[in-house]
Amino acid sequence: MRVQAIMTAAILALTAAACSPAEEKAPAPAEAPLSGRAAVYAAGETDAEAFARALYAAPLSATPDDPAAATVSPGRDPLYSRTMNALIGVDFREAQSRDEVPYLNYDPVCACQDADGFALTALKMTPDGDKAATAEVTFTNHGQTHQQTLKLAKEGPMWRIADIIDAKGKSLHDTLMAIAEKAGG
Repeated sequence: MRVQAIMTAAILALTAAACSPAEEKAPAPAEAPLSGRAAVYAAGETDAEAFARALYAAPLSATPDDPAAATVSPGRDPLYSRTMNALIGVDFREAQSRDEVPYLNYDPVCACQDADGFALTALKMTPDGDKAATAEVTFTNHGQTHQQTLKLAKEGPMWRIADIIDAKGKSLHDTLMAIAEKAGG
């Protein structure tokens, strides 16, 4: 009799549990979408095209309150390859030693100091192997159309800018290399 009473109690408890409404789980808090440099860094870990598109989604010079930008200094920018960072660092240090403005005193991605009406209008990607790609970009800024070519390199898990070539064929890498060679000689 005692076993029957325990079994009946267990069945009633299971029935009551099955009939009671399921606990509603609170929805997980929505993560804020990435923006600024954080969005570019995340895209850089995806693929070369995603990285290029993120670079031109909005000029990084237009987001001065970006927390990720606060940790960037000349020659230590995660957007650029090791070689480009070294060249940018030399340009900055050489100018500083002469109390001058460095050659690279603008945002080379948008070829600008500031942006207005900035928009990517065309992108053509060409893979150059597993760890290199070329991005031909066309964008507008201040009502003018600009074209340039990015040489991209994959270093570690992230795509980075190895060179920026303007519409006239002038290479940022080569210009900075000339500054570095002059400084070393």
